[in-house]
Amino acid sequence: MSTSIDTAVFVPSPSRASACLDWLQMLTGAGLILFMWAHMLLVASVIIGPGVMNAIAHFFEATYMAQVGGPLIGLVFLLHFVLAARKIPFRAEQQSKIWKHSRMLAHKDTWLWLVQVVTAMIILIMGAIHMWVVLTDLPITAEKSAARIQDGFWMGFYLVLLPLVELHVGVGLYRIAVKWGFVGRADRPRMQRVEYIVTGGFIFIGLIALLRFYFLTI
Repeated sequence: MSTSIDTAVFVPSPSRASACLDWLQMLTGAGLILFMWAHMLLVASVIIGPGVMNAIAHFFEATYMAQVGGPLIGLVFLLHFVLAARKIPFRAEQQSKIWKHSRMLAHKDTWLWLVQVVTAMIILIMGAIHMWVVLTDLPITAEKSAARIQDGFWMGFYLVLLPLVELHVGVGLYRIAVKWGFVGRADRPRMQRVEYIVTGGFIFIGLIALLRFYFLTI
């Protein structure tokens, strides 16, 4: 009886508002996953040729999708972080307990959640810097991007940001599929393999694009 009373006192019961916020978190996360994959493919068009990337960028700017869509993506990005932050332990005591429990449980899905938390903190800062630099220096061209990456600092910046974003996105896709019942327990190993392949593939494409920018003649 005492266990039931303690649980009722210390564990808040789920509410409709909490469920709605979880649903909104999932929708914003799924939207950002699709955006990041599309963004990577569009940037990687420079591999085919700088003219291809410039033509795509010009289309988005001529239709004002870049000028309007960029800030909107930034807002969705911030909203998603705020929604996810409801469950992130910010206090040192909470972080210590999470770390101890994760080591004790040795559960892969728990570690994946921690990976998402850590990468989210770094992406929040680095992603905001990236969006600010790009959106305040329109129009986007392959030559501008190449000049920025060949500067040296930005090459290192994107070599850090690229794997963090793709790792966060890949883990996010897996956790959405598991949490919302799209993937059952028996199918989790197969879904994890798909996650590894997709994440590795996009990191590889991103690295090739960075090399193309680095060696592009301006």
